[in-house]
Amino acid sequence: MKRSALAVPSTVTAFLLAAVLGSARPAPGQVYRWTDAEGSIHYSQGIESVPPRFRDDAVIIGYNSPTPPPAPEPPAPTIGRIQFTPGQPIMVSARINGGAAAELMLDTGAQRTVINPRVLEASGVSYRDAQRGSLRGVTGETQVLAVQVDALEVSGVRFGPLLVVSHDTGFGRGDGLLGRDFLDHFTVNIDNAAGIVTLTPK
Repeated sequence: MKRSALAVPSTVTAFLLAAVLGSARPAPGQVYRWTDAEGSIHYSQGIESVPPRFRDDAVIIGYNSPTPPPAPEPPAPTIGRIQFTPGQPIMVSARINGGAAAELMLDTGAQRTVINPRVLEASGVSYRDAQRGSLRGVTGETQVLAVQVDALEVSGVRFGPLLVVSHDTGFGRGDGLLGRDFLDHFTVNIDNAAGIVTLTPK
């Protein structure tokens, strides 16, 4: 007895055909090479960009990588701003190790930062590894101790660790001097007309 072939419903055939075609869709970013009727070679991205009559002979030669997102811009540096009265000494409030504050006179001519021992002790600065040295000034030479602070912060900008001189300047105003050992890590702009000092990290 001869078997008869099973008839496949047209709806099932259409479903299977659609599934096959759907799985064969080109991935985005494919680059095709194809030749036109005159023999000229062309390159197109995506099969849809190839003229229909040349698609059968188009060849995938590579993939275009997606454009990477732009790199985020680095955050703007924090700028310290100090207000002062023109013609008067520039006094800054400096925080030692994130704790006690010291009123220091900004002195671009002083090589070292000098802080009153009383303020350093209130900040918990250790004298265990203090270094002995001498400090020369207009009144002569004085024996002093230099101690390390973890950080010195002025108007939102900070630097550390820093070796500061523990000494009472005896100026009668403030708790010492803010010297170039701190200031040289910043671009210092003194605007006498506006009465503002800006400290921009280098």
